[in-house]
Amino acid sequence: MTTYAALLRGINVGGGKKLPMADLRALITGLGHTGVRTHLQSGQAVFTADRGDAESLAAELTRAIEERFGFPVDVLVRDHPYLKAVAEACPFPATGLEPKQLHVTYFSLPVTPDRFARIDPAAHLPEEFRLGDRCLYLYAPDGLGRSRLAEVLARPRITKGLIATTRNWNTVLKLVELTAPGA
Repeated sequence: MTTYAALLRGINVGGGKKLPMADLRALITGLGHTGVRTHLQSGQAVFTADRGDAESLAAELTRAIEERFGFPVDVLVRDHPYLKAVAEACPFPATGLEPKQLHVTYFSLPVTPDRFARIDPAAHLPEEFRLGDRCLYLYAPDGLGRSRLAEVLARPRITKGLIATTRNWNTVLKLVELTAPGA
């Protein structure tokens, strides 16, 4: 049995793609998974599975959500060792920053620096980003909502062919906690 976090992209924000967390928990339980919990309303679920891997579970959830709710939702699934490694590898001084200043964008596939080569880091200072294992760390001192660098990083030419979903540092740490053995 492995505990996973499912990261749903773009639900319950604005006026579209309403997906109540109670319905999401019921859906995941109906797929045969156990220990199903959700965190916040913005698309995090934790569950235990005795079959499959992260990619097959993400595909299963993606299909089930579209069948049940009638709209597509991109889903990434990650296990505890991955989530913990991402948190531990943060290149920014996370303990000295406000959680709203630090974000992680999780990607469906590995990314290389050439994808970001056209971005001039000096033009966006004091905002900064660093690449990690299928993720990107973003330091945005004024928060994500005011970040011009975040807008650039989310452009289709940058994210083409990827599922990308961003979480603030509090959520990053909470997902590590919720997926830990014995949690």
